[in-house]
Amino acid sequence: MLTRTVEESPRDRRGGQVSFLLLGREGQPSSDRLAVTWVEGARASEQPLHRHEHSEQAYVIVQGRGLMTVEADRMEVERGTLVLIPVGKEHSIRNIGEEPLVYVSATTPPFEIPPGRWRHGLAFT
Repeated sequence: MLTRTVEESPRDRRGGQVSFLLLGREGQPSSDRLAVTWVEGARASEQPLHRHEHSEQAYVIVQGRGLMTVEADRMEVERGTLVLIPVGKEHSIRNIGEEPLVYVSATTPPFEIPPGRWRHGLAFT
């Protein structure tokens, strides 16, 4: 059995949200079929609109409240909500609550990781 904790994971910061890459094509454990991230978003943080041209993605809200945007659709989400994002659809999420927004995303196939973007430890460029 292979495991990885949030503390051991490479991370990326965007829009006040920190993503921890628990599983992807690189590192240990690794997968060619699935990427899993744990994401923590501060109050009022917003993930920028983006898309995955060749992957579908699911978000599961673990804590807090958010406003999920998928193309022209917007929906408030909270703990226990799953959102499926079809291949190539533009999407983002914003923390609209008072507490941190925490969610897990699963992407298949795994998204491409731009060189130098994900870092270990707390230092960001």
